[in-house]
Amino acid sequence: MTQSQEYWKWPEKSWSEKGAVWPEAEKLTAGIDVGTTSTQAAVFADGRLVAYASIATGWDFKTAPERALAAALEGSGLDASGIGSVAATGFGAEHVKGACKRIDEVTCHAKGGRFIYGPSVSTIVDIGGQTVKAIRLYDWDRVRDFTMNDKCATGMGRSIELMCDILGVPIEEAGETSLKADKDPEPVSHTCYSFANPEVVGLFRQGFKEDSYSENDVCAAWLFAVAWRVIGTIAKLQPLDAGDVKVYGPIGFTGGLALNSGVTKRIERELKSEALTSDIDPMLAGAIGAALLA
Repeated sequence: MTQSQEYWKWPEKSWSEKGAVWPEAEKLTAGIDVGTTSTQAAVFADGRLVAYASIATGWDFKTAPERALAAALEGSGLDASGIGSVAATGFGAEHVKGACKRIDEVTCHAKGGRFIYGPSVSTIVDIGGQTVKAIRLYDWDRVRDFTMNDKCATGMGRSIELMCDILGVPIEEAGETSLKADKDPEPVSHTCYSFANPEVVGLFRQGFKEDSYSENDVCAAWLFAVAWRVIGTIAKLQPLDAGDVKVYGPIGFTGGLALNSGVTKRIERELKSEALTSDIDPMLAGAIGAALLA
């Protein structure tokens, strides 16, 4: 049987400000964040977000930046040549043609996270397809400290994409599915998703565990492991205090997994810290930061 639905794939989206004269702005900049699984483009006119797009990177990194920017500019009457300056970030930043600069992901997510969540956010946690980054900010918008995951782990977006394909659960529904479990079961292996994958398949086999696992339980076991991996990365930002990870000030999630409530709510619970919310898609943080710094 051939699987036709791509459960791992986030829906592509784009938006632009309608009925405005932003193409005539004095300063028009764009940021493009080329990730391993998705690519985002954000366009700013005189410091105001006026357009964005988020698409699947696909197998060809070279075409993803152009496709993302074209999707953001669709209907505006502009093309890439009308942008004053373009900055690139992300895993595939080298493939952004015409970029005036390439900026590291930590700097872009710090800048974009502050734009999305406001000046009160002091800790940014970016959970992407292959990496987790925890960033602490000074009050004046500069990076004070940061840390990243240091090994293959289930604390990465790619592992959740694999889980969704294994279970046949759309990735945008996985978080809420996991929260329907009666309680958090023992997490799956969080050392490497090569170990986690067969363990998840085994959870459906009668006798593999003493208790029977439902689809909700399997999602909970996997996403609980992801949350613990992310918490471990956050913990490296400062010493532990009486066994508890401390977060100074409000926390803001960026990246694709910021949209996964099964991960974010478990992190909030364990850290005893409620995350900030915003009307702006947190997947755009890297692109927004790049555009502001272009």
